[in-house]
Amino acid sequence: MHVDQAPEGHEEHAAGLTKQEARRRALAARDALEPEDRERLGEAVRRRALELPELAAASIVMLFASFRSEIDTMPLAEWVLRSGRSLCLPKVLGPRTMAAFLVRDLQADLEPGKWDIPEPREGLPEVPPEDVDLVFVPGSAFDEEGRRCGYGGGFYDTFLPRTRPGTPRVAFAFEVQLVPRIIVEPHDLPVTAIVTERRVIRPG
Repeated sequence: MHVDQAPEGHEEHAAGLTKQEARRRALAARDALEPEDRERLGEAVRRRALELPELAAASIVMLFASFRSEIDTMPLAEWVLRSGRSLCLPKVLGPRTMAAFLVRDLQADLEPGKWDIPEPREGLPEVPPEDVDLVFVPGSAFDEEGRRCGYGGGFYDTFLPRTRPGTPRVAFAFEVQLVPRIIVEPHDLPVTAIVTERRVIRPG
């Protein structure tokens, strides 16, 4: 996926970083991690995620399938299924539009979708956004106040407002993806927690 480039510091000012600059910085830092370090740190993130009270309380969990240098989410997806919880993953339906579908078998129910990211295959039951108890949200960059920068597609911007009020929105991130304040727009919903290899950040 194309990431806009900008000269170092060009878009940084007292108000913070633009989303384009935050994305550029965070993705460059994430991509620079050695594969073995990425897997080691990712395992630490997953261990912390398993201890979340939000996960313990959830019956229907929405995860995303990772791609490129993102933290591998499939071990957590396998855990959700083994625990007897319901698992759903997003599928892109059109511009800025996605829906969640029930996944029972990671091998049989997923296929390459947009940008070759694994997505639920056709024919699986759709899970209404208001039925989801916990949403794990992807992103390129985050700040410690929970502001999130995605990848520019706007899919979660339109999906998250349709979940029940108070539904936890939890992000995974390596510490190198944390940046100074991100300048966001009114429609950008913050995440309620960020799980890194070192800590769980709970803004506010």
